[in-house]
Amino acid sequence: MTVRKILKMGHSRLLRESEPVREFNTPELDELVSDMFETMQAAQGAGLAAPQIGVLKRVVIFGYDENNRYPEAPPVPETVLINPVIRPLTDEIDEGWEGCLSIPGMRGVVPRWARIHYEGFDQFGKRISRDAEGFHARVVQHECDHLDGILYPMRMLDLDMFGFSDAFDEDDEA
Repeated sequence: MTVRKILKMGHSRLLRESEPVREFNTPELDELVSDMFETMQAAQGAGLAAPQIGVLKRVVIFGYDENNRYPEAPPVPETVLINPVIRPLTDEIDEGWEGCLSIPGMRGVVPRWARIHYEGFDQFGKRISRDAEGFHARVVQHECDHLDGILYPMRMLDLDMFGFSDAFDEDDEA
């Protein structure tokens, strides 16, 4: 297991579309997934997409019992999701704060579907099919956006709600 370098916004690879995974249960895929979990945990993230470590494959991971970056968020099941497909379950949109390991120190308010259904495969080729809502749904949508070269600021509607995390904290104290 290796902690890999997380690419930051501005790196061209983060803006490219990822390729589907065609072979499951391979040593290369196992190593990628293991490194992704090691990297996500070292950075205290809620999720990580393969493009964030420079691998243009449709692989995301997410999940935690507790997360220091999102202390109020309920647990999200630890998941490896490969070749994901997401569809909304309702038209309801929630706006919520997001951060990203590729945009360190910043956060912004992003509209996302409130309830989704997602499908894909785990690293062994076993089908995953789940409904999610709230923060769980937000994390899945955020990570899957990376597979299409989308960073959360591209989804924001109001750039007044985008800035450095510590500046918002200072504003709360004023």
